[in-house]
Amino acid sequence: MKTRAAIAFEKSRPLEIVELDLEGPKQGEVLVEVKATGICHTDEFTLSGADPEGLFPAVLGHEGAGIVVDAGPGVTSLRKGDHVIPLYTPECRNCPSCLSRKTNLCTAIRATQGQGVMPDGTSRFSYEGRMVHHYMGTSTFSNYTVLPEIAVAKIREDAPFDKVCYIGCGVTTGIGAVINTAKVEAGATAIVFGLGGIGLNVIQGLRLAGADMIIGVDVNDDKKAWGERFGMTHFVNPKEAGGDLVAHLVNMTKRGADQIGGADYTFDCTGNVDVMRTALEACHRGWGQSIIIGVAGVGQEVRTRPFQLVTGRVWKGTAFGGARGRTDVPRIVAWYMDGKIAIDPMITHTMPLERINEAFDLMHAGKSIRSVVVY
Repeated sequence: MKTRAAIAFEKSRPLEIVELDLEGPKQGEVLVEVKATGICHTDEFTLSGADPEGLFPAVLGHEGAGIVVDAGPGVTSLRKGDHVIPLYTPECRNCPSCLSRKTNLCTAIRATQGQGVMPDGTSRFSYEGRMVHHYMGTSTFSNYTVLPEIAVAKIREDAPFDKVCYIGCGVTTGIGAVINTAKVEAGATAIVFGLGGIGLNVIQGLRLAGADMIIGVDVNDDKKAWGERFGMTHFVNPKEAGGDLVAHLVNMTKRGADQIGGADYTFDCTGNVDVMRTALEACHRGWGQSIIIGVAGVGQEVRTRPFQLVTGRVWKGTAFGGARGRTDVPRIVAWYMDGKIAIDPMITHTMPLERINEAFDLMHAGKSIRSVVVY
């Protein structure tokens, strides 16, 4: 069959809207009509060429929602007509990682997914006879895409595609980092570095968890109003913190008789390795946890003095907010539909596929929280 898609032919080059050939689903796969897709910083990270796993040509996109239109042999958990969200982190429920219950990083199809192909080692996409790579196992910048059954979450049918597509990455990553990875408790103090699409969801996750003091840190003063909208209690622009941001934040979080400052939890949503260090060192000695969410460029490394860790601070990483996709994503969709979390205000721009490059321009200019393409 044919499908319209935005294809990345090369790194650092605008996407091109073309008609691709798409082969139907094979064993254990489903064909999904993508109704809406968000444009995420991770898509830009790969398009820029900084992603060590980036492959071209490829159909990018990993934040979508749509409808199952066909199912291959052996599919048992999905059927035609099901409303779904593609998962770049699958949940097979049978691999050692899934069975361990210690991680959400399912390994069932990790090798082939990283190679830009389906589990059988081939691609379903082609253009003028040339193979086109899948991206993160999802490729939601195509109106139709094929996915493994274990990489699809079935959701309720009354959820709007142009809103819940954001749950495919940004919402789940931010809220999940708070609830699943950090396990923030009521009354905690927290600092969030970077108030973009992920950071704002970390903030509303902290509000859900009952955090008492939520400090947002961003170089863009316009983000102050956004942070406050989702539960932020204090805002800091590093350019106005007097030169020593760590000392400034530690001083802000001093409490109790001993007046030892530092946050119980910090979250890096920037991908900047210097900010990651600041986030760790702004933690409370003895028990502070710093969660790395942002993805750094190829070859970059984090560093700090070992003393920071010896004195009880903990560095953690998280992928997809520690969420088990097929289990947790439907629950988060229900939270949205029940009004427990907000998504609509963060969808700042909606556009057709033909304007997808404009969405990247808005992201670069800091003028959008999330742009969504509606097919």
